Amino acid sequence: MKIAVVILNWNGEALLKRFLPSVMEYSKGADIYVVDNASTDGSVDFLKQNYPSIGIVQNSTNGGFAKGYNDGLKHIEADIFCLLNSDVEVTPNWLEPIKNAFETLPEASIIQPKILDLIKKDHFEYAGAAGGFIDMFGYPFCRGRIFQTIEKDEGQYNDIKEVFWATGACMFIKSDVFKELGGFDEDYFAHQEEIDLCWRAKNAGHKVYYVGHSEVYHLGGSTLSNMNPKKTFLNFRNSLYSITKNLPRKKAWPIIVVRLLLDGIAAARFIFQLKFDHCFAILRAHLSFYANFIKMYRKREKANFILKYHIATSIVWSYFVHQVENFNILVKD
Repeated sequence: MKIAVVILNWNGEALLKRFLPSVMEYSKGADIYVVDNASTDGSVDFLKQNYPSIGIVQNSTNGGFAKGYNDGLKHIEADIFCLLNSDVEVTPNWLEPIKNAFETLPEASIIQPKILDLIKKDHFEYAGAAGGFIDMFGYPFCRGRIFQTIEKDEGQYNDIKEVFWATGACMFIKSDVFKELGGFDEDYFAHQEEIDLCWRAKNAGHKVYYVGHSEVYHLGGSTLSNMNPKKTFLNFRNSLYSITKNLPRKKAWPIIVVRLLLDGIAAARFIFQLKFDHCFAILRAHLSFYANFIKMYRKREKANFILKYHIATSIVWSYFVHQVENFNILVKD
């Protein structure tokens, strides 16, 4: 099983200096690549001078996360692609549990490890935690993270479990599946493109797993923090994209209508918090969605749509009304 660890970089020389040493030390047997998104800092020169064994793929433009990986992976041959953020610190033996899972679970096409917080190492990290899910209305959440509430890691998710989506912060995917799906949807630019990819994979009959015996530490927010209005715009818009593309029409239309209401409530909440930029970001997200609706509709999958795509009706209602902040309380296995 040939694994290629592929790090997407844009003006991240400082991150490469900080995080590449752990990747190099603990990824024996894997090939390591950096896909550079037309950086204007010293990233590429730093790699050439200090890590001559790393493969470098230089993209001509910064097409964001989606296009950056799509373009870069065309030049890399492997059985498994590990898409790894440049702000992730890996741990000893992080690859072995993933390899074992691919070998013992032939139906697994996408796998993520446990994502812990680099700063608060006994807690999960926002982007992925212990595997992702969505509710009926397309809002994402994770085992170990619901909205801004992060659980402490007490071994409660030291398991192997099928999940709905795997985080792009550290995602292992079979290369033939990535190619079969046509890679990421480049119209997303960044954020939630991994949810769309996993959703399309499930519609095509593939499975997504979380492997809790593999751990990595994620700094998070290195490109866009959770408090950045641009991230709010991308998350709200791209979530609507995914619903339009990946659900049967009779399910998608009512959900989109309800989302108008729920997103409006979210915008009002931002106003009460005096976060006017975020309120405007939600408005722009909807305007962008409407402008691109026909384009998204034409991308709808030809495969049979999976009808059971959610494990909670409304994470918004559960969290803000019933104040459910723990995944294992929300979902009784």
